[in-house]
Amino acid sequence: MSEKNRDGKRTARERLAADREKQKTTEKRRRTLIVGASVLCVLGLAAVIGVVAANSGKDKGGKAGPAVAPSGAQGKDGLAIPVGKDGAKATLTVWEDFRCPACQAFETAYRPTLHELADTGKLRIDYHLVRLIDGNLGGSGSLRAANAAACAQDAGKFRDFHDVLYANQPKESDDAFGSDAKLIELAGKVPGLDTPAFRSCVRKGTHNSWVDKSHKAFAAGGYNGTPTVLFDGKNIYADQTMTPDKLKKRVEDANKG
Repeated sequence: MSEKNRDGKRTARERLAADREKQKTTEKRRRTLIVGASVLCVLGLAAVIGVVAANSGKDKGGKAGPAVAPSGAQGKDGLAIPVGKDGAKATLTVWEDFRCPACQAFETAYRPTLHELADTGKLRIDYHLVRLIDGNLGGSGSLRAANAAACAQDAGKFRDFHDVLYANQPKESDDAFGSDAKLIELAGKVPGLDTPAFRSCVRKGTHNSWVDKSHKAFAAGGYNGTPTVLFDGKNIYADQTMTPDKLKKRVEDANKG
């Protein structure tokens, strides 16, 4: 074999090795970003409980009002917004914050599977809304987005608006969801949602105190970050081996029993 051919083969092997190393690095960076997002959404209990206690039921200086649960809310104190059939044999409990990047990462990865399982009657998802990032970074976007989602629930459009919020989530440090106008603009992406009743609900903060009550329940439950995703009482989001396919199998197994 000529020296030129040997050099050519060696160069090809080196390029292949470099490509493999680059692929590994990319995958490692992807995992790091997801973990990093999770860390950013971790609850500093003492600090945030203090913020919630000081601001519970208030909206930019407004007075506290009664906790008005959205239509169809279920569970203890009516703090869960259900998606899926009540008779489903499997239930997933999700604690989430619409400003939380880790929540968006979970939604992006699991949404098709959750929609499929809910639509086929195999799974019910109980969503609990919290205002974690408001306490960590300031602003009111978590609260206002959660209130708007509850207003969408009143209109029977929760899941669609829920998905729109995550699809248009701003950077965690950007309090864009603190704008009623922005939330109403996004409601225009859901057919039939942008109505006078919805706009009034958003602007009045009809469900703000309910969101604060849900956040207090989150803190009292000892949960330390969002998303907290419970299946059979265990936080599957904390299980780094969990995948949408594995969750689907667990749900299907539950439906066989």
